[in-house]
Amino acid sequence: MDGRIDVRKTYKLFIGGAFPRSESGRTYAVTDAKGRFLANASLASRKDARDAVLAARAAQRGWWSATAYNRGQVIYRIAEMLEGRRAQFEDEIERSEGCSARRASAQVDASIDRWVWYAGWSDKIAQVLGSSNPVAGPYFNFSTPRPTGVVAAIAPQRPSLLGLVSVVAPIIVSGNSCVVVASPECPLPAITLAEVLATSDLPGGVINILTGAPGEIGPWLASHADVDALDLTGVVDDGVATEMAVAAAETITRVLPPPASPPDWSADPGLGRISAFVETTTVWHPQGV
Repeated sequence: MDGRIDVRKTYKLFIGGAFPRSESGRTYAVTDAKGRFLANASLASRKDARDAVLAARAAQRGWWSATAYNRGQVIYRIAEMLEGRRAQFEDEIERSEGCSARRASAQVDASIDRWVWYAGWSDKIAQVLGSSNPVAGPYFNFSTPRPTGVVAAIAPQRPSLLGLVSVVAPIIVSGNSCVVVASPECPLPAITLAEVLATSDLPGGVINILTGAPGEIGPWLASHADVDALDLTGVVDDGVATEMAVAAAETITRVLPPPASPPDWSADPGLGRISAFVETTTVWHPQGV
């Protein structure tokens, strides 16, 4: 119909399995690669980050208590749901990043495959990262990996979807919960992924997605006493990275620093990102008892 006005969308945050507006009421304009308006996204505040951490903490114990096989099933279900909405993801990546339709499709393919890859590792992590230790005495011990707890992460700017998935999936597969700050330049794929997560079998609060400025939210997340680990992969400002590392010094024991050079997200991810957010627990047991 001539003269029709497009509906201007304002996307919300994803906290505890729900979609709240930022408590501050702030938003920012998301534009395409040529500066044209796409949508409004919520500009998360410190209060929003605190709510996300609380939701992640509340969800983490139940997620870790689920069997490894069940966690793998849930993560695989995310891949299935993403596959069903691939056209929307391709369109958002193409417009946000200014790439070709072919490259956008390849990124969606890689993101789906990445979820499937990590789903397959869920019940194998203990076998590979754990061990039975030789002991000189009438007893034995064995070491098993356990999740660190609540992990706060800064997702890469680009590739907006594959980078986000490559950061989040290895965090949650071992039983951690996550608060992730999406790419501020290209947040739409992350927001659409939140809709996929909300309609999958993932318990609310296991993954919480914030949109906004990493420089504002990041240091506060790093200093939060209920955050157990920090992933700085997506931090591009050295000043912000330093501020977050300093803020984390008193309460956080595991910090994954920004990479020296941009990662090749299309490469085999290996187990490094899984092992970065697990702890090793050793159990001693007498023989014959």
